[in-house]
Amino acid sequence: MERESDYRERLKKSGLKYTKHRTAILAILAQSEPPLAAEQIYLALRERGLPANLSTVYRTIETLAEKNLLKKRSLIGDSRVLFEYNRAHHSHYLVCLGCKKMLPIRRCPLGDYEEKLERETNYTIAGHNLDVYGYCPDCREKGHRGN
Repeated sequence: MERESDYRERLKKSGLKYTKHRTAILAILAQSEPPLAAEQIYLALRERGLPANLSTVYRTIETLAEKNLLKKRSLIGDSRVLFEYNRAHHSHYLVCLGCKKMLPIRRCPLGDYEEKLERETNYTIAGHNLDVYGYCPDCREKGHRGN
């Protein structure tokens, strides 16, 4: 787990000044397994005793994303933009279309496929995104069937 000094160093390397809010936002997202929306980050800041305007949170997370400290995610059927801490490795999720719960997929299933594509096309693969959509057991119990 990273410490505040690690976040300070990442901010400095990115050319950003240290602020309590920037550091707290990095910590909140580093400690969260699923990505979070700006509103969720805003509430987490308040819980930590660091109130801020929602507009300040939006500006801060956009700045952190521009500096590649955070990654943006968009999901099918959800108009919100989600943010996750950039751990310098990619992530994949199972996403429930009912409740929007996100479950991380621990192993990347596309590594071999990327290598095959590189050989076949002579492309250099720089990355990929993979989210798998369906209905979690709780939503299926409530009658969501995917129809």
